[in-house]
Amino acid sequence: MTSAALFVAVFLACAVEAVEALTIVLAAGTARDWRSALWGVGAGLSALAVIVAALGPALTAIPIDALRMVIGGLLLIFGLQWLRKVILRATGHKALHDESRIFDETLAAARSADSRRSAVIGDWYAFTLSFKGLLLEGLEVAFIVLTFGVSQGGIGTATVAALCAVALVTGVGIAVMAPLARVPENGLIAVGRRKVTA
Repeated sequence: MTSAALFVAVFLACAVEAVEALTIVLAAGTARDWRSALWGVGAGLSALAVIVAALGPALTAIPIDALRMVIGGLLLIFGLQWLRKVILRATGHKALHDESRIFDETLAAARSADSRRSAVIGDWYAFTLSFKGLLLEGLEVAFIVLTFGVSQGGIGTATVAALCAVALVTGVGIAVMAPLARVPENGLIAVGRRKVTA
């Protein structure tokens, strides 16, 4: 795989995860409390930074052949799951990914949840929803960077691609302050996977 193909594959995969995180944060902020949602984002980014900083150096202690075997196995497992979902969606046996529906469902759940307050966090539900959403999607981005970067020998390219994807989605999301429902996530997933296998 060329560096350009690696960049495109990681960029598209990370853009999908960033759209999902943005949808969760927007739902928490819109339905509940923006300040608490943003505190959750900050806490999620901090936790993610600690996890990545702790695990990153640990990877250098693992022999490269063993690391390739583990990463290859994980790519195979996740790739087969992704392929299964794509086939089910393409054949109509599974609904296409619908960011508008996900936003509406998350918004409804957030509006109906009980509210707990503290001196620092105005709404624990908004904080927790944003924290969990950002941490989960952020870990998926880190996993994408790691698996594609290590397997293709381009961890720097994969990292730059991920940062560009997250920055672009965040910028557009802030500009429009709405879920990015028009992003063709299903198409991005399929294109990214084709680039990886090319």
